[in-house]
Amino acid sequence: MTRFYILGFWCIFLVGQIKAQSTAYVIGFGPSAGLQKWDNAYNREPLFQYHATLGMESINNEDDRSSFLMQIGYHTRGSAMRFRTVSFISGLPGGVYSERFKFNNISFMMGAKQRGNIGPLANTRYFYFVGLRGDYTYSTNIDELNSQNSCNRALYPLMGGVQRWMAGFSVGGGLEFQFAELVGAQIQLSINPDVTNQYRQGPIPNVIDYCNPGFSYAVPEQRVRNTTVELTVGLRLLRKVILID
Repeated sequence: MTRFYILGFWCIFLVGQIKAQSTAYVIGFGPSAGLQKWDNAYNREPLFQYHATLGMESINNEDDRSSFLMQIGYHTRGSAMRFRTVSFISGLPGGVYSERFKFNNISFMMGAKQRGNIGPLANTRYFYFVGLRGDYTYSTNIDELNSQNSCNRALYPLMGGVQRWMAGFSVGGGLEFQFAELVGAQIQLSINPDVTNQYRQGPIPNVIDYCNPGFSYAVPEQRVRNTTVELTVGLRLLRKVILID
């Protein structure tokens, strides 16, 4: 289904390009905070990572307040669990230890963007946008985390439950700065929730507890959904087309 979303996004963008006279290319990067909703599991804490994007906006010369946009990017989705330990043995340090559940995704997003002026600031404008998004997971570290647990590996996510294709949406806003006629920058804050699961696993009964011989347990159904908050700083390069009668 995600592939149909992407095809539809391309159609919308091409229609916008027919009407548009100019194009802005935006190269962005910045930090991100990954959040995940896990069913039947402990609450997860944010995963602090980074992202990078390459975007293109179609801009109508007659009304440059609105535009269609397309974006492809690298994003690390996920969450973390942090444990605080206290050492009672001299020479052995305590501290905070983390387990990071990372899903490295390629994301495709297309949508619409609206701009507005900020009072007397001629070279600065605010904007907001909304878009539909499709993600593809090309790698994850959950198999590594699973292999490090020699007792109860079934309590950790399994590679068979990873969903490679996901769908979601993105909303956000920020500021655009114009340095010269064809060069500018922008800073934006966005929230990117998925509407499909990153991970889905059915219940697993009668799992042997290797740390306690003779005991077994059941693993409940598990579903994981991503939400990522991102702060992006971008360089804007404008390709301006002027029609001459």
